[in-house]
Amino acid sequence: MKGGLVTRGGEVTALEGRPTGRESGPETVVAAIRAYVDELVDLGSSRYGAPPDGIGLAVPGIVTTSTAVYSANIGWYDVPVSAFVPPGIPARLGHDVRTGGLAESVLGAGRGVADFLFLAIGTGIAGAVVIGGEPYGGAEGSGGEIGHAPVWPAGEKCACGQIGCLETYASASALVRRYEARSPSRTAATAKDVVSLAVAGEAVAGEVFDEAVEALAISLASYVMLLDPAAIVIGGGLAEAGQTLFLPLEERLSARLTFRERPPLLPAALGMRAGMLGAALLGWQAAGVPDVGRDWSLDVLRRGAVP
Repeated sequence: MKGGLVTRGGEVTALEGRPTGRESGPETVVAAIRAYVDELVDLGSSRYGAPPDGIGLAVPGIVTTSTAVYSANIGWYDVPVSAFVPPGIPARLGHDVRTGGLAESVLGAGRGVADFLFLAIGTGIAGAVVIGGEPYGGAEGSGGEIGHAPVWPAGEKCACGQIGCLETYASASALVRRYEARSPSRTAATAKDVVSLAVAGEAVAGEVFDEAVEALAISLASYVMLLDPAAIVIGGGLAEAGQTLFLPLEERLSARLTFRERPPLLPAALGMRAGMLGAALLGWQAAGVPDVGRDWSLDVLRRGAVP
């Protein structure tokens, strides 16, 4: 996990990481988060003479602003925000990818774009549906789970139990798994290795990468027809492939949208800091400052002003 202190003017004055202890169970994770939050509160108090005005936390799974409802990765159920923070400081929870989408909306590639999809392609795939500048969580806090939208009904079984999910074909972990399954004598340490082999003309890698792009195009075409976004912002580790991913995906998506123009595909601007910066925005919202961040400098946010 990562955390920091972010001033009302957007200055990142502390930014560090801590282990979650996930292997020891959900109670350990909750305790680790609480201990780190307490540490940051103490740091803020000593540095500024008062505790932070608000606290924002971005966590995985099904999430509302007040409860971490469920996370398969961590194993917790119905953890209230009060378990993570000391009493007396306003706090707000957010889904990790939706919170990243909030940051991209206010500060990054989606700045000035009212309606867009933030698609994070990493070990898994998740999305943030941004409508009117705000991430849409849905009725129960699970909105945006585009990674588990089926793209091939008769396809491979996903770890979630469904068949043919987008994540099963197009996530970074899927590229490695599917490549190694078809090339038993070869291994690929990362999705970047598979992409590099595909670019170099290696047949199996090219096939696996092509199927990933096709799955993404199918899923995004459905999303575009349903919600008519002004743009699609793509982040996560696989987005680092740059034009190697974007160009064929643009072509495939355009081919599927036969009677309308394709919305632009934009690279995410905030990188690995999106979640932390989005959590900072949630913290300021909890403190009663809803419009904070609109004038923050992207250059400052990228490099931070961390002593």
